[in-house]
Amino acid sequence: MHSTPHIVSDVMTRTVVALGRAAGFKDIVKTMQQWKVSALPVLDDEGRVIGVVSEADLLPKEAFHDGDPDRYSELRRLSDLVKAGAVTAADLMTAPALTVHADATLARAARTMAQTRAKRLPVVDDQGLLKGIVSRSDLLKVFLREDKDIADEIRREVVAHLFPEQAETIRVEVRDGVATLTGRIPDTALVPVATRLVRAVEGVVDVDCALLGPPRRPDLEPL
Repeated sequence: MHSTPHIVSDVMTRTVVALGRAAGFKDIVKTMQQWKVSALPVLDDEGRVIGVVSEADLLPKEAFHDGDPDRYSELRRLSDLVKAGAVTAADLMTAPALTVHADATLARAARTMAQTRAKRLPVVDDQGLLKGIVSRSDLLKVFLREDKDIADEIRREVVAHLFPEQAETIRVEVRDGVATLTGRIPDTALVPVATRLVRAVEGVVDVDCALLGPPRRPDLEPL
C-alpha cells in the first residue's frame, strides 16, 4: 500500500489559545467565554503542554461556594475540594496532560478519545510543544469525503494491489460512505483481507464485500 492514512495534523485546529501557569481563575473563565471553548491547555515557559484546565476543573469552586462541606463530602470529594480553593491554572489543571502527536493517525486519536472520554486533545510535536488542538468533530471530518474519492482510493490502493489481474473486472461502488465490491477473484480466502483493507480507508462507513470465487466448471462427461 502506498497511501498514507490521514493524520491529526490534517484536521486539527492550528490557532489555539493557551494558558500560562500563573493565569488566574477569572482570566481563565473570561478566556473560555471569549473563545467559546470548554478547556484550555496550560504551557510551561518553553511552550510545552503540562496540563489542561477544563470547565470541570472550575466548577468545584461554585459547588462548595455555599458553605463548608461536611466530613463525608471532604473525604469523598477531596480532589474537588482542593480545586475549590485553587486560584491559578497551575493548581486547577489536570496533569499530566493527555495529548496526541501531530503525525498520529486519526484512528489512534479517536481511540484515545473514546477510551478516556476526552472531547479534545492538545496536539504536540516530539518535544511536547503545542501545535494545535483536535476535537471529536475534527475527527469526523473524514466522513465528509466524496464517495468518488473514496471509491478511487479503494480501486487504487486495495483492488489494484490485492487483485492485480482482476482489477479491471472488479466493480467498486461507494454510496453515502458504504463501499460495495462485486466481481470474481481467484481465491475467496482473500475476501476478509479485502474487507479489512477497505474498512481502513478513511471515510468508509461500512463495507459490503460481495466478491465471488471463479465460476464452477461443469462436470466432464465420462468417456
